Amino acid sequence: MGKTSKDDKPRATDPLVNKKAKFNFELIEFYEAGIVLTGSEVKSLRSKKGNLTDCFAKIRNGEVFLENFQIPPYKDGGYANHPEIRPRKLLLKAKEITKIERATKEKGLVLIATRCYFKDNRLVKVEVATAKPKKLFDKREDIQKKEAKIEIERAMKDKLRR
Repeated sequence: MGKTSKDDKPRATDPLVNKKAKFNFELIEFYEAGIVLTGSEVKSLRSKKGNLTDCFAKIRNGEVFLENFQIPPYKDGGYANHPEIRPRKLLLKAKEITKIERATKEKGLVLIATRCYFKDNRLVKVEVATAKPKKLFDKREDIQKKEAKIEIERAMKDKLRR
Protein backbone atom coordinates (compact mmCIF):
# COMPACT_ATOMS: atom_id res chain seq x y z
CA MET A 1 0.00 0.00 0.00
CA GLY A 2 2.99 2.31 0.19
CA LYS A 3 4.81 4.24 2.86
CA THR A 4 2.89 5.76 5.70
CA SER A 5 3.46 8.85 7.80
CA LYS A 6 4.08 8.98 11.56
CA ASP A 7 0.39 8.68 12.42
CA ASP A 8 -0.02 5.67 10.05
CA LYS A 9 -2.31 7.53 7.67
CA PRO A 10 -1.46 6.94 4.00
CA ARG A 11 -0.17 9.95 2.11
CA ALA A 12 -1.95 11.20 -1.03
CA THR A 13 1.25 10.70 -3.04
CA ASP A 14 1.38 6.94 -2.31
CA PRO A 15 -0.04 4.94 -5.22
CA LEU A 16 -2.72 2.29 -5.08
CA VAL A 17 -1.01 -0.87 -6.33
CA ASN A 18 -2.40 -4.07 -7.82
CA LYS A 19 -0.16 -6.53 -5.97
CA LYS A 20 -1.60 -9.61 -7.66
CA ALA A 21 -0.81 -8.32 -11.16
CA LYS A 22 2.85 -9.42 -11.11
CA PHE A 23 1.95 -12.77 -9.58
CA ASN A 24 -0.88 -13.68 -11.98
CA PHE A 25 0.43 -12.04 -15.18
CA GLU A 26 3.62 -11.52 -17.11
CA LEU A 27 3.58 -7.74 -17.61
CA ILE A 28 4.83 -6.73 -21.05
CA GLU A 29 4.25 -3.06 -21.88
CA PHE A 30 3.11 -0.21 -19.61
CA TYR A 31 0.97 2.83 -20.47
CA GLU A 32 0.12 5.89 -18.38
CA ALA A 33 -3.49 6.95 -18.82
CA GLY A 34 -5.70 9.65 -17.41
CA ILE A 35 -9.07 8.61 -16.03
CA VAL A 36 -12.47 10.31 -16.10
CA LEU A 37 -13.76 10.63 -12.52
CA THR A 38 -16.34 12.60 -10.57
CA GLY A 39 -15.39 14.94 -7.70
CA SER A 40 -16.33 12.53 -4.91
CA GLU A 41 -14.28 9.76 -6.53
CA VAL A 42 -11.17 11.96 -6.52
CA LYS A 43 -11.74 12.84 -2.86
CA SER A 44 -12.12 9.17 -2.02
CA LEU A 45 -8.88 8.33 -3.86
CA ARG A 46 -7.05 11.14 -2.03
CA SER A 47 -7.97 9.45 1.24
CA LYS A 48 -6.34 6.24 -0.13
CA LYS A 49 -9.56 4.35 -0.68
CA GLY A 50 -9.74 2.12 -3.72
CA ASN A 51 -9.05 -1.40 -4.92
CA LEU A 52 -7.34 -2.43 -8.17
CA THR A 53 -7.15 -6.16 -7.44
CA ASP A 54 -9.64 -7.46 -10.03
CA CYS A 55 -9.33 -4.46 -12.32
CA PHE A 56 -8.99 -4.82 -16.11
CA ALA A 57 -9.60 -2.69 -19.19
CA LYS A 58 -11.70 -3.26 -22.30
CA ILE A 59 -11.70 -1.48 -25.64
CA ARG A 60 -15.16 -0.50 -26.90
CA ASN A 61 -15.75 1.63 -30.01
CA GLY A 62 -12.18 2.91 -30.04
CA GLU A 63 -12.28 3.93 -26.36
CA VAL A 64 -10.72 2.20 -23.35
CA PHE A 65 -12.84 1.56 -20.25
CA LEU A 66 -11.60 0.39 -16.87
CA GLU A 67 -13.81 -2.31 -15.34
CA ASN A 68 -14.05 -3.44 -11.68
CA PHE A 69 -12.09 -0.48 -10.26
CA GLN A 70 -13.61 -0.19 -6.79
CA ILE A 71 -13.72 3.32 -5.35
CA PRO A 72 -15.87 3.38 -2.20
CA PRO A 73 -18.23 6.33 -1.75
CA TYR A 74 -16.74 9.42 -0.12
CA LYS A 75 -17.87 9.48 3.51
CA ASP A 76 -18.84 13.19 3.44
CA GLY A 77 -20.30 13.03 -0.08
CA GLY A 78 -23.96 13.19 0.86
CA TYR A 79 -26.61 12.58 -1.78
CA ALA A 80 -24.24 13.25 -4.72
CA ASN A 81 -22.01 10.22 -4.11
CA HIS A 82 -20.89 7.94 -6.92
CA PRO A 83 -21.53 4.21 -7.44
CA GLU A 84 -18.69 2.05 -6.10
CA ILE A 85 -18.12 -0.02 -9.26
CA ARG A 86 -18.80 1.35 -12.74
CA PRO A 87 -16.90 1.47 -16.04
CA ARG A 88 -14.52 4.43 -16.05
CA LYS A 89 -13.12 5.86 -19.26
CA LEU A 90 -9.34 5.94 -19.68
CA LEU A 91 -7.71 8.75 -21.62
CA LEU A 92 -5.08 7.41 -24.02
CA LYS A 93 -3.73 8.60 -27.37
CA ALA A 94 -5.30 7.10 -30.49
CA LYS A 95 -2.00 5.46 -31.52
CA GLU A 96 -1.70 3.80 -28.12
CA ILE A 97 -5.28 2.52 -28.30
CA THR A 98 -4.73 0.96 -31.74
CA LYS A 99 -1.46 -0.60 -30.57
CA ILE A 100 -3.17 -2.08 -27.49
CA GLU A 101 -6.14 -3.27 -29.54
CA ARG A 102 -3.83 -5.02 -32.01
CA ALA A 103 -1.89 -6.70 -29.19
CA THR A 104 -5.03 -7.95 -27.45
CA LYS A 105 -6.56 -9.36 -30.65
CA GLU A 106 -3.49 -10.87 -32.33
CA LYS A 107 -1.35 -12.01 -29.40
CA GLY A 108 -4.12 -12.86 -26.92
CA LEU A 109 -2.89 -10.37 -24.32
CA VAL A 110 -5.06 -8.70 -21.70
CA LEU A 111 -5.00 -5.13 -20.41
CA ILE A 112 -4.84 -4.79 -16.62
CA ALA A 113 -4.41 -1.88 -14.23
CA THR A 114 -1.24 -2.03 -12.14
CA ARG A 115 -1.17 1.34 -10.28
CA CYS A 116 -3.30 4.41 -9.62
CA TYR A 117 -1.57 7.58 -8.44
CA PHE A 118 -1.64 11.37 -8.41
CA LYS A 119 0.75 13.06 -10.83
CA ASP A 120 2.04 16.42 -9.62
CA ASN A 121 -0.43 15.98 -6.73
CA ARG A 122 -3.37 17.00 -8.91
CA LEU A 123 -3.96 14.65 -11.86
CA VAL A 124 -5.19 11.11 -11.29
CA LYS A 125 -3.27 8.65 -13.48
CA VAL A 126 -3.70 4.93 -13.96
CA GLU A 127 -0.85 2.73 -15.13
CA VAL A 128 -2.16 -0.07 -17.34
CA ALA A 129 -0.11 -2.90 -18.78
CA THR A 130 -0.56 -5.39 -21.56
CA ALA A 131 -0.06 -8.76 -19.95
CA LYS A 132 0.03 -12.47 -20.64
CA PRO A 133 -1.61 -14.73 -18.03
CA LYS A 134 0.86 -16.99 -16.21
CA LYS A 135 0.43 -20.73 -16.00
CA LEU A 136 0.44 -22.50 -12.63
CA PHE A 137 4.01 -23.77 -13.05
CA ASP A 138 5.22 -20.21 -13.77
CA LYS A 139 3.70 -19.05 -10.48
CA ARG A 140 5.39 -21.91 -8.62
CA GLU A 141 8.71 -20.99 -10.22
CA ASP A 142 8.32 -17.37 -9.07
CA ILE A 143 7.58 -18.52 -5.52
CA GLN A 144 10.68 -20.76 -5.51
CA LYS A 145 12.88 -17.90 -6.75
CA LYS A 146 11.49 -15.58 -4.08
CA GLU A 147 12.08 -18.15 -1.32
CA ALA A 148 15.64 -18.81 -2.57
CA LYS A 149 16.39 -15.07 -2.52
CA ILE A 150 15.12 -14.78 1.06
CA GLU A 151 17.20 -17.81 2.09
CA ILE A 152 20.36 -16.28 0.56
CA GLU A 153 19.73 -12.97 2.34
CA ARG A 154 19.30 -14.79 5.67
CA ALA A 155 22.52 -16.73 5.14
CA MET A 156 24.44 -13.54 4.30
CA LYS A 157 22.99 -11.80 7.37
CA ASP A 158 24.01 -14.69 9.64
CA LYS A 159 27.49 -14.74 8.15
CA LEU A 160 27.94 -11.00 8.74
CA ARG A 161 26.89 -11.36 12.39
CA ARG A 162 29.70 -13.85 13.13
